[in-house]
Amino acid sequence: MELSALTALSPLDGRYSARMGALRGLLSEFGLIQRRVQVEIEWFVALSDAGLPEFAPLSSGARAHLLQLLAGFGTADAQAIKDIEKTTNHDVKAIEYWIKQQFAAAGAFPELAAHGEFVHFACTSEDINNTSHGLMLKAAREQVLLPALDGITAHLQTMAHQLAGLPMLSRTHGQTASPTTVGKELANVVARLQRGRARISEVALLAKMNGAVGNFNAHLSAYPDVDWEAFSRKVIEQQLGLAFNPYTIQIEPHDAMAELFDAFTRANTVLIDLSRDLWGYISLGYFKQKTKPGEVGSSTMPHKVNPIDFENAEGNFGLANALLTHLAQKLPISRWQRDLTDSTVLRNMGVALGYTLLGYDSLAKGLAKLEVNPARLAEDLDAAWEVLAEPIQTVMRRYGLPKPYEQLKEFTRDKPMNRALMQDFIRGLALPEAEKERLLALTPGHYTGKAAELAARV
Repeated sequence: MELSALTALSPLDGRYSARMGALRGLLSEFGLIQRRVQVEIEWFVALSDAGLPEFAPLSSGARAHLLQLLAGFGTADAQAIKDIEKTTNHDVKAIEYWIKQQFAAAGAFPELAAHGEFVHFACTSEDINNTSHGLMLKAAREQVLLPALDGITAHLQTMAHQLAGLPMLSRTHGQTASPTTVGKELANVVARLQRGRARISEVALLAKMNGAVGNFNAHLSAYPDVDWEAFSRKVIEQQLGLAFNPYTIQIEPHDAMAELFDAFTRANTVLIDLSRDLWGYISLGYFKQKTKPGEVGSSTMPHKVNPIDFENAEGNFGLANALLTHLAQKLPISRWQRDLTDSTVLRNMGVALGYTLLGYDSLAKGLAKLEVNPARLAEDLDAAWEVLAEPIQTVMRRYGLPKPYEQLKEFTRDKPMNRALMQDFIRGLALPEAEKERLLALTPGHYTGKAAELAARV
């Protein structure tokens, strides 16, 4: 059966393929091949500038040709490399051979072909792979994932400010509890996401280019007088923009990757929490959902408007976290100096982060449909006068009245409560008149503490 969006095994390449466009060029097989070519060429250019007696600095024309080779790299080039791999049965060696073919074809710059053996010089495949993976993750984080997360955070921040003073009944353990405001509950999420974003952005992506077991063995065998550690650091930090790791086995240990995936998992968990809460608030009627003509909520119940975007977000964040957790737990483990179990696992970075992006997208769609329902919020508050038992017993404590908690417990539990009953109780208390008046003026909708202030300043 021919591969298409309908026959793809992964829904990321099938049902949701249109929503993966931003990541596809960065975390796909094409993205990996493109970054490998970039790293090989960056290493080659750096070697030309290293003062090696057999490799003079490249001419400006040759350098410009290499930059053009990178800038013009497309799917046809990637396919040509895959065709070479059919013979080599080695993906990185296929990159080396393809680059040498390009050098041979660059007749205007014979210096490239003349120095073709400095392509992949002293490198092991993992020198190319780990740097390529670092570049892929850096680009995906900065160009796609953080902007998407920032969009959600900004939307929630706007809602928090707009709804800062709108009172809402809290429901600790699912039961009526001290009121808050809609804005304050959203502000809580904004603050959590801001911390989560900082954790994601602060992870320094480590990389190494130090040979087969991390000791520059081959490098020093050819040029014992070159400071290869300093040279490698310069390529990684100044040319590739990654962080140099001087202590590795054949692979870069992937600890930084694990930190990054864990950081995404933490932020995703916050968004699962938000998705479930908003699902519940929609169920209570605190929010309505904007509808579009022609949309169907249920195949049999015409009245339904399901909170599907929040359900999709929760499900996709769950998938993302399962994969990200496996990546974070598996990747830092390698038998002795190298095994290949990380290689096949790393090919799923795009899947894990793709589900993360899909979760962001679903959540953003859901947030855009939300409309607050002040009447329903007010209705719930007016039916929960028992929540004023807390402030009343707290004021009673201040003035030394006997057993305030126990009195309110006996008065409010297992019986309907309303304004009249609560105010009659207050009038019977031996409190200063000013305190009585203050408590008599209190309603569930006004008992929100600093919620509005906190929401407005997030």
